[in-house]
Amino acid sequence: MKPAEEYILKQKEPFRSILLHLQLLIEGSFSDVELKYKWKIPVYYLEDRPLCYVNVSHKKGYVDVGFWASAHLKYNKHLVTDGRKVVKSLRYFTLDEINEKVLLSVLEEAYISKEKGFYKK
Repeated sequence: MKPAEEYILKQKEPFRSILLHLQLLIEGSFSDVELKYKWKIPVYYLEDRPLCYVNVSHKKGYVDVGFWASAHLKYNKHLVTDGRKVVKSLRYFTLDEINEKVLLSVLEEAYISKEKGFYKK
């Protein structure tokens, strides 16, 4: 088993269900995405560029879907910065909180912006 998949399957509920649902949505939307294990978390790559990562915060009780190309994303009212300068994320405490339309729209924007870098110029 790949380390990223192992990370997902070893999570306690509700994190495992959230991660599996996110995995299904992300991999179902982009045929060319690849799940890798970097920085001790699952990271989705398109070619050699990161698209997003998924990470569990056990301490605070949520799952983050983080985006590096956040400067180019329009859904700012849904994205959390949490004191980070570059990365913004969609944050989910429960499976029911996942708004698939918003998630897929942000993923599509990140996909389109993958060549643009971290900052607007």
